Amino acid sequence: MRTFFPRLKGNSRGCLAFEPLFLIPYSMFATYATIYMHELGLSETQIGWVTTLTLVVQVFSSFLSGYLTDRMGRKAALLAFDLISWSAGTLLWAFSQNIWFFIAAAFINGLQRVPHTAFYCLLVEDTEPRERTYVFTLLQVIGVIGGLFAPLGGLLVHEYGMVTGVRIMYVLAFVLMTAQFLGRHYTTRETEIGLRKKREARDLGMQASLRDYMATLRVVLADRGLLLMFGVYILFNFQMTIKGTYLSLYLADDLGMDESLISMVPAVSSVVMLLVLWLVMPRIPERLTNRTMIGGFILSAVSNGMLALTPAGSLGWIAVSTVLSAGATMVTAPYLEAAVANAIDDERRAKMFAILSVLVLLAVSPSGIIGGWAYSLDPELPIWLAAAAFALSIPLLAAGGKRAQA
Repeated sequence: MRTFFPRLKGNSRGCLAFEPLFLIPYSMFATYATIYMHELGLSETQIGWVTTLTLVVQVFSSFLSGYLTDRMGRKAALLAFDLISWSAGTLLWAFSQNIWFFIAAAFINGLQRVPHTAFYCLLVEDTEPRERTYVFTLLQVIGVIGGLFAPLGGLLVHEYGMVTGVRIMYVLAFVLMTAQFLGRHYTTRETEIGLRKKREARDLGMQASLRDYMATLRVVLADRGLLLMFGVYILFNFQMTIKGTYLSLYLADDLGMDESLISMVPAVSSVVMLLVLWLVMPRIPERLTNRTMIGGFILSAVSNGMLALTPAGSLGWIAVSTVLSAGATMVTAPYLEAAVANAIDDERRAKMFAILSVLVLLAVSPSGIIGGWAYSLDPELPIWLAAAAFALSIPLLAAGGKRAQA
């Protein structure tokens, strides 16, 4: 990691070095998670309820994540809750038999917001603001490379069938993710802010921390530019949840795509994103990042509209939509993450990011139910909802850009 990415230093290097061990198995099972639930007897509406339950638990864990990250320290909170939410969660999914297993897994996996906040703090707190776009771009690249391994999931499904193949993916995820959590823990150090916040949280106690939460919330609500950026972030996560839950089901059931070929969609996306990273992103000047994100959101809205209008069995339309969506995501996601990271005050980072997570999840939590209801009416509707989220983001991003220049 040091040889290939010399600009990475300290915790950013330790965090990213082990990230493939999470993202490779995740890209494999995420492609088939919804179809796996369907094969085990869950209806589209029940799948939506399970998704929403996971998000509701995430709201609760997001609210606590700022306090726990400060109280336990970034590293301890990250390790403990990653092992609970992901290691235990993947084992539950691997041996699921009916909806009750998925409900139990939803509760456990919903605790993932604690390590999400802790990871975010550990990744950026000791990184210079000007280097954060670079760090988030590399994080996106690792996710992209992880997507290249999604076809391995397709091979497992082809060889062993849907249920057994996905069970193997979840067991593999348990092994690799647990190795990642331990490896990252022993190659990173607690941040200076983390050490100070740990002492402060211990001295202040729970009541004072809650008062600090309220003070932080007032700061967020008083900052219109921050609220605009949070609005864009919320809509981005809304469409990700909707599309992540129902895309595979839509491709298989409505467009008639062979289940073993569905894993090619994230693989093709990954290739396109790597090409965009190599050929396009180095040519984008820093002063045009806001315009670039607006352009990416327009392309994303168009690609989702194309997918919703795709005739059954038309692999060409699916391919074009996938290429447009992947290219747009590559030129928007890293810039959006960096913009949010730079908008948040370091001294209040854990609690402010926790509040952002709560706001995101309160808005996104109904997406499972909304998506399930929409899918039952017409399988194209969840894809149109994703397109609408991008369309709504454009004026928010434009207003945020004008405010930043003022």
